Amino acid sequence: MQKLDGQLITVLGGGGFLGRYVVQQLLARGARVRIAEREPRKALFLKPLGGLGQTQFVAADVRDAASVARAVQGSDAVINLVGSFDDMQAVQADGAGHVAAAAKAAGARALVHVSAIGADPASASAYGRSKGDGEAAVRAAFPAAAILRPSIIFGREDHVINRFAALIRFSPVIPVVAPRAKFQPVYVGDVADAVVAALGNAAAGRIFELGGPQMLTMAALQQWVADATGRKRLFVELPDAVSGALATAFGWAPGAPITRDQWLMLQRDNVVADGAAGLAQLGVTPTSLASVADGWLVQYRRHGRFAQTA
Repeated sequence: MQKLDGQLITVLGGGGFLGRYVVQQLLARGARVRIAEREPRKALFLKPLGGLGQTQFVAADVRDAASVARAVQGSDAVINLVGSFDDMQAVQADGAGHVAAAAKAAGARALVHVSAIGADPASASAYGRSKGDGEAAVRAAFPAAAILRPSIIFGREDHVINRFAALIRFSPVIPVVAPRAKFQPVYVGDVADAVVAALGNAAAGRIFELGGPQMLTMAALQQWVADATGRKRLFVELPDAVSGALATAFGWAPGAPITRDQWLMLQRDNVVADGAAGLAQLGVTPTSLASVADGWLVQYRRHGRFAQTA
């Protein structure tokens, strides 16, 4: 285990889904962790994970360069986990640049920036473009930054597998958008391990694409969730013309199942590119969905832990 005894590491977005796992790993390695959030009180649940004086909570918004500069002051290393489906260019592009510039000015020895597979300034989706622009901004300000691009991340608190499971629990008929789109779901604990490993000198200036051991289509992934929760459902695969029209017509509405931009993202497979450095190069063994999902998908079964799923 990499030792970080006494090092001050600032984690922007440390109270989020991935952030809580990254913070836990840093604390276990002896680091002092400064958790930067727009609303720090929402991250206070992390405080008991550290020893006395091992955690600090500060307010920062990546869209505000001055607040970021204050947050990273005196840091040995900086980790940026901030992402959003709203105000994407300001958060994921401009904000990433603010973090990188502040880390450089603060004299941080390392910066780890978490992006996403599909990051591309020329992407058809605003999400992909903003992620690509963010990577470019990071490289310009902090050339030695390590950039991590995960596929969809799964875990107890995720917003993908849980969303599918909830829909499958309540609806007998499930429309499947982009049924042939491919994913390589990666466990949140593995991504957290990769983030911490990327603080090492060997990762400086490199890009890593992170995917799990399984490659699944959208249709296969939803069927897997149904099987894991003991639900028999009728899955209706929607043609792209139909799902695209629905996303365009109704994707703007609050609570819409899919936005136009998300539909555009699904037109490209979300898998690790051939030959790309990944979890193995960071010393992380990928965890399968089946080996950990039972721990939380049980809540979606008809009789919970007493259900028969075989």
